[in-house]
Formats: sequence, C-alpha cells, structure tokens
Amino acid sequence: MDFPALGLTLRLACLTTLLLLLFATPLAAWIASGRSVGKRVAQAAVALPLVLPPTVLGFYLLMGLGPATALGRTIIRCLGHPLAFTFPGLVLGSMVYSLPFAVQPLVAGFANVDRSLVETASVLGAGPWTIFRRIVLPLSRTSFLTAAVLTFAHTVGEFGVVLMIGGDIPGVTRTLSISIFDQVQELNYAAANRTALWLVALSFVALLIVYMRSHRTQEAELG
Repeated sequence: MDFPALGLTLRLACLTTLLLLLFATPLAAWIASGRSVGKRVAQAAVALPLVLPPTVLGFYLLMGLGPATALGRTIIRCLGHPLAFTFPGLVLGSMVYSLPFAVQPLVAGFANVDRSLVETASVLGAGPWTIFRRIVLPLSRTSFLTAAVLTFAHTVGEFGVVLMIGGDIPGVTRTLSISIFDQVQELNYAAANRTALWLVALSFVALLIVYMRSHRTQEAELG
C-alpha cells in the first residue's frame, strides 16, 4: 500500500472540499435565486466538467497556468514558479473538476427552501444575510452534507486532471489513482488491487453516508 499517496489523496480531498464549499455556497445561492439567462449560462459552465473528458480539462488548465497566458505569467511573477506540477496546482485543478459536485446539490437545496418562509422573514424586516443565515442555511444542511461527501469522493478518485496538471511526483502530486496506474505499468497487480480496494472503500463509505442521511431526512419529513 502506498501510504504517502494515501495521505496526499486525503489531504487533497479534504482541502478541495473545504475550499469548494466556501466558493460554491455564494455561487449556488446566486444561481438558485432566479431564472435569468446569465444564471443559466453560469449553471451550464459549472456543469461543464461533467461532460468534458478529464484530460481535456486538465490540458486547458495546464496551458492556462503556464507561461503562455497572462494569468500564468502573473502567477509565475507572484510565486516565482508555475502552479503546474505542484500541490497547490493540484488543488486548483481538483476544485475546477469537482465544482459541479459541490454546486449542484447546493442549488437544489436552496431552490427547495419554502419561499413563504423567506417572504415572511423579509416582511418582518429581516435582511438578506439574516434570512440566508437563519433560514436558508439550516434548511439546506442535508444539501451541504451531500455536496461535501460527493466532492470528497470525486476528488479521491480523480485521475485525468491530476495526471495532466500534477504529473507523477512522489510526495507532491502522486495520488492513489496515479499510484494504481504506476503499479499496473509495473505489472504489480497485487499492489494495484490493494490500492484500488482503498478507493472502492472510501467511495462506498462516502455514498453510504449520503444515502443514509437522505433516508433519515425523508423519514423525518414523513413523520
């Protein structure tokens, strides 16, 4: 078992999940607040990683963060090195690739909040932030759990984007999925099987948490 790769994968998944929830919450609230053309365009852009091949997304991230673009040159001037083939670059790539798994459950949760509660609070003088903090967020807690678990599980299993933007640097960018690829190339199928079982177990536990929580919520609503 490649424990350094396991530790790096878990660190990547945790950090990506935390940062994406912070970024996705206001974005999802804005998308769920209306039906304008701009919001539908934003929603389509957010969902794009679901249909794009990971290698395509990874390629454009690799090129966009390199010295060939203004953004890439600015990053190099600020940091002294490009983001590609570094752990921060891996986090950025993972955030882009897992973005729909964080945003879509939150959009659904915010959109399903009873609008009469929001309108009543507004009539009583509550401001938008107070309404969001005291009504929308508590009523959407199941959506936050779903977004967090799906983002975590999806990040754990990434391969194409990770390989393109991070490469295969031990202790820096080599995740479990890359480790499996290396083990198969070396014809070490026993080691690859052990590593793959870790990924299967992590993904299964993550999905089990989502479904159990969803079932409990449904029971509470019916009861």
